[in-house]
Amino acid sequence: MYFCKKINFKAWISAARLRTLPLSVSGIIVGSSLAINHLFWKSSIFWLAILTTVGFQVLSNFANDYGDGVRGTDDNREGEKRLVASGVISPKQMKRGILMTAMVTMIIAIILIYRAFGSEDFLNSLLFFILGIASIIAALKYTIGENAYGYSGLGDAFVFLFFGLLGVLGSYYLFAHQLKWDLLLLASAIGLLSMAVLNLNNMRDIKNDALHLKNTLVVSLGSSKAKIYHCILICLAMVLTLLYSVINYHSISQFAYIIAFIPLVLNLVRVYKNKEPKLLDSELKKVALSTFLFALLFGFFH
Repeated sequence: MYFCKKINFKAWISAARLRTLPLSVSGIIVGSSLAINHLFWKSSIFWLAILTTVGFQVLSNFANDYGDGVRGTDDNREGEKRLVASGVISPKQMKRGILMTAMVTMIIAIILIYRAFGSEDFLNSLLFFILGIASIIAALKYTIGENAYGYSGLGDAFVFLFFGLLGVLGSYYLFAHQLKWDLLLLASAIGLLSMAVLNLNNMRDIKNDALHLKNTLVVSLGSSKAKIYHCILICLAMVLTLLYSVINYHSISQFAYIIAFIPLVLNLVRVYKNKEPKLLDSELKKVALSTFLFALLFGFFH
């Protein structure tokens, strides 16, 4: 009882940033739905992949809260307040949370790898174990350490790699143990939409990031060019998705995901007209949820 009273569960749930989870699992949903479509399916692999991805995302959120908090970057940020910066969770407590989350997530990942490849396929098991370690390192190094890549404009590339390529292609491979070239179109689309969410986040925080020498791509480009970049990301994602559907056409119903493009197009208009960066907070939520909606519609109807 004493231990439970000492834990501020509400604060930890807030630090986990549950609103980021739908975007993080979008690639898994797309990759898994493709596996079903190609007659590869194990429900245990799907749910373990979801749990592993959620674990990595929560780990990344904890690490980001800690890294920006100890640097002072989050002291005057727009959007929801961070827990380390506000003093609700101490840096020492967050370090423990990061360690525990990393350990639990890696255990789930190992179980996932065993369910996917068994004890015979050593090379694939080793490959995905290394990818799991790489995911942990990437989550930690975004804002932690002297060479944090989130402070040098490389965040977009890592989001594309882990949310897009690894999310879609990796989850499909867990089922099928093979890849098809056209899956790269969808993996790239999810990666580009995830980059758009990060871009909106960085556009919202541009003043504070520049003040604290957090040289995101948006800080380097400036607001005007960042808007053009945002438009390219979303438009290219939609084009790649449509191209995949045309190549693999079998029914008009498979284009049901176009419904999710409507809020994305409206987002482009609002971002173009935006004059107040803090108002973009609601827009990044819309793009994240639209990406999740796209994944669900694609999964059900493709």
